[in-house]
Amino acid sequence: MASPLISTRRYWSFFIYVVLVSHASSGFYLPGSYMHTYSTGEEILVKVNSLTSIETELPFSYYSLPYCKPPGGVKKSAENLGELLMGDQIDNSPYRFRMNVNESIYLCTTPPLNEHEVKLLKQRTRDLYQVNMILDNLPALRYANQNGLKIQWTGFPVGYSPQNSNNDYIINHLKFRVLIHEYEGGGIQIIGTGEEGMGVISETDKSKASGFEIVGFEVVPCSVKYEPEKMTKLHMYDNTSSISCPLELEKSQIIREQERVSFTYEVEFVKSDIRWPSRWDAYLKMDGARVHWFSILNSLMVIFFLAGIVFVIFLRTVRRDLTKYEELDKEAQAQMNEELSGWKLVVGDVFREPNHSKLLCVMIGDGVQITGMAVVTIVFAAFGFMSPASRGMLLTGMILLYLFLGIAAGYVSVRAWRTIKGTSEGWRSVSWSTACFFPGIVFVILTVLNFILWGSKSTGALPISLYFVLISLWFCISVPLTLLGGYLGTRAEPISYPVRTNQIPREIPARKYPSWLLVLGAGTLPFGTLFIELFFILSSIWLGRFYYVFGFLLIVLLLLVTVCAEVSVVLTYMHLCVEDWMWWWKAFYASGSVALYVFLYSINYLIFDLQSLSGPVSAILYLGYSLIMSVAIMLSTGTIGFLTSFCFVHYLFASVKID
Repeated sequence: MASPLISTRRYWSFFIYVVLVSHASSGFYLPGSYMHTYSTGEEILVKVNSLTSIETELPFSYYSLPYCKPPGGVKKSAENLGELLMGDQIDNSPYRFRMNVNESIYLCTTPPLNEHEVKLLKQRTRDLYQVNMILDNLPALRYANQNGLKIQWTGFPVGYSPQNSNNDYIINHLKFRVLIHEYEGGGIQIIGTGEEGMGVISETDKSKASGFEIVGFEVVPCSVKYEPEKMTKLHMYDNTSSISCPLELEKSQIIREQERVSFTYEVEFVKSDIRWPSRWDAYLKMDGARVHWFSILNSLMVIFFLAGIVFVIFLRTVRRDLTKYEELDKEAQAQMNEELSGWKLVVGDVFREPNHSKLLCVMIGDGVQITGMAVVTIVFAAFGFMSPASRGMLLTGMILLYLFLGIAAGYVSVRAWRTIKGTSEGWRSVSWSTACFFPGIVFVILTVLNFILWGSKSTGALPISLYFVLISLWFCISVPLTLLGGYLGTRAEPISYPVRTNQIPREIPARKYPSWLLVLGAGTLPFGTLFIELFFILSSIWLGRFYYVFGFLLIVLLLLVTVCAEVSVVLTYMHLCVEDWMWWWKAFYASGSVALYVFLYSINYLIFDLQSLSGPVSAILYLGYSLIMSVAIMLSTGTIGFLTSFCFVHYLFASVKID
């Protein structure tokens, strides 16, 4: 298991390389793994990742099935924090190619399959498990025709179950097609910091950099029945004759007890015009761009509608009342004070301390931390700093950002506490609660899910050692930084209220409808800006699709922030107009209630789009992760709405001169 310090070391190494060779460098490539050129006949190693399925969402180790093992034994690749959390387990494999050498190779023949192995193979086949292979950091692509459409998948199935047969058949012969581009050098050389690190391009000899670069990795899976007696006479990596994938089931390798399965593969190298920087285009083809633009247009319409309402509130209603009030003399103002109505009546209660003020401050602090993490991550991803070639780096970057933004969470929560209470007393308790509130919720949910994964013997289960790493990061980085932020918050000037608060609270008039109904309804507007992009994100997470339209996601994020702010301001003003001065929590949940609709949409997606998801374990995992996502969205959007409403209320009553 790789320590997160390894990833940090790679980044420092990269920046040191940039500084050292900047005087001779003609440019550098960022992001992802650096380009590697191979000479003819040079050995290329294929790696294998965890077996995955959209049926169960439980990853398993490749070698949990009776596959051929490499001669030197199974060796795990170094993995970053994000890969470990996603359940990736990258191992070496017996599949080896020689650059630009087409060949057919025999690997091994298994001993007679026992009852447990047959049961496991049949189960993995019927659960649609996929084998995921990696060559030069590219996942294996498989193309299939469905209803006349060419569909691409990453990986290939463990086996298949024909509709007209009760038997299951294993995939034991692979036809690899490796696309290569001949590279002439061009006077540059790649100086790397590791197999999957960064690279710097510098001037060098043409002869040193020339060779072939891998720009595509495709696979055609087959099931072939071999004669075990004949195949066992061969040794690993012996050449065999090329074969065509059989169409008859009688010539396919059935899965049953006492069967001996022989594994073979073919590799063909094909020259391609695709250049190395464009090799990920096949994986990142963006379908449905028109849908993304429709989503953005829909959000803009909602924003302009709400902006119109806010404009009316500010310029027509509030400004008109304030201008009219300021034009009166003192006697007329005193008389008008007795005849006040609407929001002006709650001037002595509008800044009264809300219920559960400590919890509100804690949630605001955590919301700032989550929002900052999301904004920075999406901005970096939108500008191309997080490549899909660097597996797990997106999640690793998010975790590190969250840890270091603890200082902002502590500062905001303690400053809000000082503003509400008027004193710094109790700031340590607020800081500790801020540091433990959201991470504590995530920790409890992940622990429950992890026990389920442990029981299923899935590679998605976090090892105990990784638990200690995460807890160490939490208490050694996030908590101290949150306490430091809280201390800085005690040194900052508290925000002073523009009006005094009365000793006796004003009675809130009875309403015809409950206020929570309006709050829940307000969440539909932010959800309207989010739900189309949410579909693509859920498909990326649960259906194994690549999500790389971070430019659209950045636009949607900006629109979501705008809608949340406008919705909260409008709803706060509506409550103040009916003399309801308890606006604090309502402002938070006016925009934060979007999380409820996100969770309900996740359930809808589970029922109608993940129909293939089988078993209660998979459903519990899905709902657990959806709950974490919904809580994070609630804290983030609620904080945006509350802070905007607070500024609005502060500005509104700062303009009123009522004693």
